[in-house]
Amino acid sequence: MSLRAHDLTLGYGGTPVVADLSLELPPGSVTAIVGANACGKSTLLRGLIRLLAPSSGAVLLDGTELARLGTREVARRLGLLPQSPSAPEGLTVEDLVARGRYPHQSWLQQFSRDDQHHIDWALEVTDTAGLRRRSLDALSGGQRQRAWIAMALAQDTETLLLDEPTTFLDMAHQVEVLDLLSDLNREQGRTIVMVLHDLNQACRYADHIVAMHRGRIHAQGPPSEVVDAEMVRTVFGLDVRIVPDPEEHTPMCVPAKRRRRRVDAPEQQPTVT
Repeated sequence: MSLRAHDLTLGYGGTPVVADLSLELPPGSVTAIVGANACGKSTLLRGLIRLLAPSSGAVLLDGTELARLGTREVARRLGLLPQSPSAPEGLTVEDLVARGRYPHQSWLQQFSRDDQHHIDWALEVTDTAGLRRRSLDALSGGQRQRAWIAMALAQDTETLLLDEPTTFLDMAHQVEVLDLLSDLNREQGRTIVMVLHDLNQACRYADHIVAMHRGRIHAQGPPSEVVDAEMVRTVFGLDVRIVPDPEEHTPMCVPAKRRRRRVDAPEQQPTVT
């Protein structure tokens, strides 16, 4: 499956956030979209999944404009974990995960054993099986995030787009989720596209990095070819040293020691009597 954008412009209220952007995501690979806050990462992801209509340009899925495809067909082929998902009050974890199976159901084909199999699998691999009867409202932020990831996995799509999947997760669960996504790619050939804030995690887990700056692509390619001190300085405004990751030998960014600056207390004003 191929997913690409051609001369894509996206924005809100007539103000472009992503401008004239062309991008082809490598099929069967893990792609990480990185960049500073407000550079257009989430907006691009929303455009790629058709949650945001382009002002100009197009998104093409296997050569067909996404806008020409039916909603159910798109949902069977592209899965999404949005940045700030919301659910009806009182919904249980299992009910949420079951919603990932809706695109595979119809009036003629209601809930099946296969649906339940995918739900149970998604709960198990995200370590949320023990929470299946719990209300989402009663969970911690990290538990809720894993439940939403389980819903996206239960959708069972060839391509999975995730906006900051490690949000709210502690270090151990961040690694578990990223390892799981990597395994889905390596063992099942699924295309994974994710927005990540942690550049070192992006370098470790992604085959392909897209670095965005002010609504455009500044650089893209394998981490070893894209991530260097100049790119980080331009995209993030930060001086770093690039050293090899001791575990994976991928690029690892170490922020340069900053100069200390004086932070004086505000001058006390005289009391007026």
